[in-house]
Amino acid sequence: MRPLPSPIEGVLFDLDGTLLDSAPDLYVALRRQCEEEGAPVPPYAPVREVVSRGARAVLRCAFGSLGEVAVEARVERYLALYGDVMGEATRPFDGIEAMLGQLEAAGVRWGIVTNKAGFLTDELLRRIGWAGRAAAVVSGDTLPVKKPDPAPVRLACEHAGIDPARSLFVGDDRRDVMAGAAAGLYTVAVAWGYLDGGDPREWDADAVLETPVQFAQWLRNGQAVA
Repeated sequence: MRPLPSPIEGVLFDLDGTLLDSAPDLYVALRRQCEEEGAPVPPYAPVREVVSRGARAVLRCAFGSLGEVAVEARVERYLALYGDVMGEATRPFDGIEAMLGQLEAAGVRWGIVTNKAGFLTDELLRRIGWAGRAAAVVSGDTLPVKKPDPAPVRLACEHAGIDPARSLFVGDDRRDVMAGAAAGLYTVAVAWGYLDGGDPREWDADAVLETPVQFAQWLRNGQAVA
């Protein structure tokens, strides 16, 4: 584990699977689409595992055997169904609210870099009461590229007014680590997330943390925050 930069100016987070457990709502939308079409509903566990990869990955869990054209044809309806339920069962992971409060109390700016489409990101943050709280929010369609490209991370640093060399990028997917490292941030892989079936210890992150509570304690022990 590489030593933390000191002082820390900012912390950027992935959204789904890092800050928020949004898989229950994403699964409900898929279940409703399967029911509409009379298709078998896949079990929850494999869907949860891939939700960080977006709507198409979720749809493949139920309709992948029909081919990519069939999956693509169902994206619009899936997003509409998700929009109907988005935020109903989505919650911050245990310890996230306290950890964000700890950062805010210490004057450490935090932001979000997600591959989720902007219209969904903004509405979800509004529904859970986080609208305007983050110092920067960069969504999957803010730029022509998205993670693992580092450009969205760099843009979030600019919007938040933080130095990449004194900031952290935190995520539950290898793409988060790749994007954060390429943008010059200290990278943290979180084992509490969806992980896309991978092992975060194999992603070459600067640190791997098991829970948000452990993450907050780690920041305190590193004297990153008071």
